[in-house]
Amino acid sequence: MDSRKAGITIVAAGILITLIAVIIAVNGMPDGKGTTTSTGSDKIAVIHLNGTIAFSQSSSLLDASGTSATMNDLERAEQDPSLQAVVLRINSPGGSAAASHELYSQVMRVKESGKIVVASFGETAASGGYYVGAAADKIVALPSTLTGSIGVISTVPNLEELYKMIGYEEYVFKSGPHKDMLSASRPITAEEEEIMQDITDDIYDQFLDAVVEGRGLTKEEVRQLADGRVYSGNQAKEVGLVDELGGQREAIELAAQLGGIEGEPEIVEYSRTPGVFDILRNVQLFTPNPFDSLPTYTTIKY
Repeated sequence: MDSRKAGITIVAAGILITLIAVIIAVNGMPDGKGTTTSTGSDKIAVIHLNGTIAFSQSSSLLDASGTSATMNDLERAEQDPSLQAVVLRINSPGGSAAASHELYSQVMRVKESGKIVVASFGETAASGGYYVGAAADKIVALPSTLTGSIGVISTVPNLEELYKMIGYEEYVFKSGPHKDMLSASRPITAEEEEIMQDITDDIYDQFLDAVVEGRGLTKEEVRQLADGRVYSGNQAKEVGLVDELGGQREAIELAAQLGGIEGEPEIVEYSRTPGVFDILRNVQLFTPNPFDSLPTYTTIKY
């Protein structure tokens, strides 16, 4: 049995080494730096926010968070004195409320550094994706972009019956009546429902305030639009949630205009070549820890 396991390990290691060698040969070793196009004297950075917004809870080298990469790119743009403007290309359905808020705050810091920020919405810029985009000076969306979805959803799992089925028991020792209120091992009480609804309403109010500040609408106007529904880019422009219709090219042109750039701007593309670990993670050669996704605590999402 031991020799069989050793043989499997050797074969797996050989396949892994071969795959890494092929990837490096094709793509080269990524340095994490942006690529530059055009030859103008004034620079516009293009930064990408793709996928679900969430900061990774794993320390694994294979689990580099796309959200964290976007955060790093925004910090880099904030500190770069050669940039006149930033185009933030968003293609995200939203995600963690806290991570969305942190990205929103960093976009605000980029603006405070004296740079213009234009959000360019791709296929989807909804919920937390819209929240981040609301911090920009201007928003450009495609007519068919799915955007809006202004709202908050909180979930608290109840696995009590499942635990009974599998014979799992939990003994709880707590310092206060609500210390275990997010436990999946029992139903939530009426009082805890009220507590969670208050939290959800508070975070929803933060979302409304962000849109009010970014879009120049009144809170009541935003509230009328913020029932969780999704808008097309066309519809979003009609109700004031976006400024212009167009793609990334139009967003760059608008950023150049607002930044006072004459002629062709130099475009600095803040994007990484997919690395070895990125590709390995995407093809799922490494199995994630199943306990990482157990719904022990509540999730609050935009």
